[in-house]
Amino acid sequence: MIVSEQQIEHEILDAIAQNRVMLFMKGTPDMPRCGFSAQTVACLRDAGAEFGAMDILPDPRIRQTLSAHSGWPTIPQLFIDGQLVGGCDIVTELHESGQLRELVKAAA
Repeated sequence: MIVSEQQIEHEILDAIAQNRVMLFMKGTPDMPRCGFSAQTVACLRDAGAEFGAMDILPDPRIRQTLSAHSGWPTIPQLFIDGQLVGGCDIVTELHESGQLRELVKAAA
């Protein structure tokens, strides 16, 4: 199956629209493929978040399209209510301050 860049962009935007909390990561929540993605998943789970996730590794265009949309160069990328929150460092800071729990509770 050949997928166009427009289809990839549609899938990304659809995932952000359909999930109040959406994580773009390397791997899956149950099998993260990088430490930053694993750390972000751990923060979200500890904060009690229900979240969608998309693995960016199957096609390099997913990462390119996502970063073009968000203006954020690194992975993972967390969106809450359609807005980019940030990557691992920001999510970890929000988690340590207790703000992440408040953000995901508001989005629940």
